[in-house]
Amino acid sequence: MTAPTDGLHDWSRADLAVLVREYLLAGHLIDRAGMPHVVAEFGIDGMREVAIDEWMGASPVYTRRMQATLDFAGDDVATIFKGMQLDIGAPPQFMDFRYQVDDATHGSFRLNSCGALMDVEPMGDGFVLAMCHHIEDPTFDATACATNPRARMTPIHRPPRVPADRHPHCHWTVEIDAAAEAVTEPEPAVRIAGTRAARLPIARVADDGPGAAADGTAAASAVVDDGRCDYDGPLDPDLWLEDFSRATLVRIADEVCLQGHLLTLAFSDAVEHRFGPEAARRVGHKQFVGIAGLTADRLRRAFDLGRSPTDIATVLELHPAFRPRAYVDVSVDQGEQEERIAVSLGPCDALDESVGRAWPALLVDGDTAVLDAIVTAVEPRARSRFLGASEDRLTWEVSVGDEPAPETPEVTLTRFSTGADFVFHSR
Repeated sequence: MTAPTDGLHDWSRADLAVLVREYLLAGHLIDRAGMPHVVAEFGIDGMREVAIDEWMGASPVYTRRMQATLDFAGDDVATIFKGMQLDIGAPPQFMDFRYQVDDATHGSFRLNSCGALMDVEPMGDGFVLAMCHHIEDPTFDATACATNPRARMTPIHRPPRVPADRHPHCHWTVEIDAAAEAVTEPEPAVRIAGTRAARLPIARVADDGPGAAADGTAAASAVVDDGRCDYDGPLDPDLWLEDFSRATLVRIADEVCLQGHLLTLAFSDAVEHRFGPEAARRVGHKQFVGIAGLTADRLRRAFDLGRSPTDIATVLELHPAFRPRAYVDVSVDQGEQEERIAVSLGPCDALDESVGRAWPALLVDGDTAVLDAIVTAVEPRARSRFLGASEDRLTWEVSVGDEPAPETPEVTLTRFSTGADFVFHSR
């Protein structure tokens, strides 16, 4: 892979598919970066309450967006499962969901292996019950209600595992009953649906054409390939991202990044509602540092990058915290000598949310901790320096010095997840 420009349309389908999988896993690991700090300050009960509102707030919103993006809207079981296949709550392989559709109103899924369970099981049954019972019951139904408010997900079995090595890790049925009472849209989802992130224009199938960009504008590349441009038709139980066209993968990548922003908004909204705005800012910043550094490290390894300034710029360009560009106005520019990198943040929707707190809003006071977590994950001697504001843009300079920096505690804490070193397999 060559170093990218701001756009991704010249990338191969294979590289884009790798990127989307990394974005899906990064979105899932947002909780691994944030929840340890919630537990430390507010206990397991506070964590459980925040997690419920977080996922209930974000998942119905981004589920409907992905349906519109890939033109597979419907009200049946297959549509529910399609959304789950492209959901940061269920990144492929790490959360090895296996889906079965019996008919339009009946189906089931099992997790042959659950990375989330592998993370919390060593912490004891209290955390397993919190995740697999108290959190999943309302949030699974909230995800399903985005497709059909009369859908219900019911466990056949789930952890704590008895016996301790039981497989699959869990097994659920999904049923749509026309006589069932409709699930009311969760209040957190109503709030998140009003955010600028939720209202960002959706790139639809009709926008795809020769060289179409994710926002429907003309892109530099006019290459047309034979990949699929939607997910209409039957459920593909073994959905493989490489089967989508390049332009479609770019659109999926942007939507997955937006899922991460919506989850973050819902997380900070939930913390603020319970513990106040200062707690939301404090915990949100720790979450941002942790996921920023870990994701940067995974991107470096995924694309076999080195530690040069160009490699640092590449990771900054790709980082999901700064995408999609329609939501986050970040630019990354290497100077003529390519030894220093300018990173600037301009006015954008991410800085103007009234519900929750988007990640870029945590940078407006000139913060360097987040950028340092990203750049030191590529080159430990790299540092960022805030240069100030000019022409409505905040600017930082990244350069490489002599002394390596230790990994920040927030990134190290996030590494407790098995997702930190998880390796995707190829078909």
